[in-house]
Amino acid sequence: MSERLQLALVGAGLIGQRHAEAMRMLGDDISIASVVDPSDVGRMYTKNMGIDWYPSMKEMFAGSSPDGAILATPNQVHVENGLECIAERCPILLEKPIATSCEEAQKLVDASHAEDVPVLIGHHRRHNPLIQKARQLIQDGRLGRITSVHGTCWLLKPKDYFAPEWRRKEGAGPILVNAIHDVDLMRYLCGDVETVQAISSNSIRGFETEDTAAVLMRFKSGALGTFNLSDTVASPWSWEITAGENPAYASTPQSCYVIGGTEGSLSIPDMRLWRHEGEGHWKQPISATSFPESKIDPLVAQMRHFVNVIRGNEAPLVSGEEGLMSLAVVEAMKKSAESGETIRPLAPAWREAPDSADENLPHAALV
Repeated sequence: MSERLQLALVGAGLIGQRHAEAMRMLGDDISIASVVDPSDVGRMYTKNMGIDWYPSMKEMFAGSSPDGAILATPNQVHVENGLECIAERCPILLEKPIATSCEEAQKLVDASHAEDVPVLIGHHRRHNPLIQKARQLIQDGRLGRITSVHGTCWLLKPKDYFAPEWRRKEGAGPILVNAIHDVDLMRYLCGDVETVQAISSNSIRGFETEDTAAVLMRFKSGALGTFNLSDTVASPWSWEITAGENPAYASTPQSCYVIGGTEGSLSIPDMRLWRHEGEGHWKQPISATSFPESKIDPLVAQMRHFVNVIRGNEAPLVSGEEGLMSLAVVEAMKKSAESGETIRPLAPAWREAPDSADENLPHAALV
């Protein structure tokens, strides 16, 4: 392995190009050795960059041996692409979601372990200092025992966003494309989800996939959560618009998550911790303390982390297992919306078995 890592970028769409920019931000640590993208857009993007272009991963591996690969391909081919890389013993940074089903995701996790090839899932928001600070405040007990959680992801996507056919088909949609991020953060901050109940609608656009959903969650800690999602709402309440991570979105000073505990409540990402004075109840004055954090591009932080994972200096912050567990909650959302039942996300072997009191609840998947 050379001092300067040579990485392959697979998929030169919107998110792929953002990963390429993150790689350029790291300077001498990393370089883009090649791009794999069969489209005319991908070929032209690669030509403009002056680097090697391949129409397929098979041809790329036949012609080069990258130190790692960033997979920014459509959701439906994540596992196929990931397995190709693992077969070549090539570490991967795989865009979220890890797969479109837990059954497929499990194949990738199993292959990663069997071949001892690192898999890092692109839930980049965990790398944001705001989220790291929020996790610290919760773990330090500043909120007391977490009781209730609420998240909002309301945004309005333009018509041209849906020009690629895959974005209108099952396997895309805001639950998998957007809510998977929010679910991953809720798990990271508040622990695993025990049960899910959801409803969804495609009444605005009429595509195969949903455009709006509302979700109830019970966490294994006993906390309850709600989440409201739509990509048809003109609103300032989504992580994209409130966190200021991506300059493509106009930032607002709003928050999109609220986490409530027995001793305080925290709004995120404005990072205001509300607590009562004195004995600490509703008749006592309440005030907020702000915990501002520097704003950085978490994609750059994630890319730096990927470099350290490839070099063997760090374990993945979001492993294949973690990506699978977040997908399991999202899969439970979709199954609950279809069936009207309360669903328990899958409980794989590396997680604690479900409580016997809930044995009759259907599973999103069994592993």
